[in-house]
Amino acid sequence: QLQLVESGGGLVQPGGSLRLSCATGGFTKDYYDIGWFRQAPGKEREGVACISSRDGDVSYVNSVKGRFTMSRDNAKNTVYLQMNSLEPEDTAVYSCAAVYQPVSVQCVLGSGAYDYWGQGTQVTVAS
Repeated sequence: QLQLVESGGGLVQPGGSLRLSCATGGFTKDYYDIGWFRQAPGKEREGVACISSRDGDVSYVNSVKGRFTMSRDNAKNTVYLQMNSLEPEDTAVYSCAAVYQPVSVQCVLGSGAYDYWGQGTQVTVAS
């Protein structure tokens, strides 16, 4: 059974940093794209970043470009989201998700494209 488990959330002051981790397991096929998503209270889920399984290309939503960095460690089966210069508007539950991607295409930030989800981790940016 495919599993995704997020960790690393917490409370941080504006301007601070956090690193989220998404530990993956149970993949039965090669080549899963992984995405990071967030949902703030009263708002729709938003794609933050994704990484393409085949070539490692990363895409970001405009609001986090230059502040967030997504990476992966294949040896540890873990994907990371390094978040710097955090703002109160970044407060949300952050989740990682996966989708089997058999062809070489750029990953997408639409949540509807992903089939497998973690439980999420809370990130709160406040002074």
